[in-house]
Amino acid sequence: MSYRRIQCFLLALLLACSLPVLAEETASKQALPNADDPEIERRMVNLAEDLRCLVCQNESLAGSHAELAEDLRREIREQMKAGKDDTEVIAYLTERYGDFVLYRPPFKPVTWLLWLGPLVFLGIGGGAWYMTLRRRRAAEAVPSDEKKLAAAAQLLEGE
Repeated sequence: MSYRRIQCFLLALLLACSLPVLAEETASKQALPNADDPEIERRMVNLAEDLRCLVCQNESLAGSHAELAEDLRREIREQMKAGKDDTEVIAYLTERYGDFVLYRPPFKPVTWLLWLGPLVFLGIGGGAWYMTLRRRRAAEAVPSDEKKLAAAAQLLEGE
């Protein structure tokens, strides 16, 4: 082996050994509670479970590691320390970011399609299924004409 290859191998080995230490240090930093008051932290986590991360979109605010999610959790803690209840905090967030921040948006004209869309598509699918079955039964119920059957049999025998 050349000297250069040995250096690259040792550098890769050193990096591979140091990554688990770095990951453990990062995980321990994230595991620390950010609030001095455990009651506020509990309320914040419960509330953040029902809120959507605006960056990740399919992840709750409590489970997201995005910087914006951390900022929003910090903002929620500050509002809770200021004495606001959960409904006031949710009102503030929906006023600022819209109903998209909520996992369960309210039932209002803007969100009717969101709430009723699955029922509409289910109705369309059920109607299509019903029409298909109805046409199939109508086709089976049509009596066959004996003359046409005899002509078809004669054509088949002729070939």
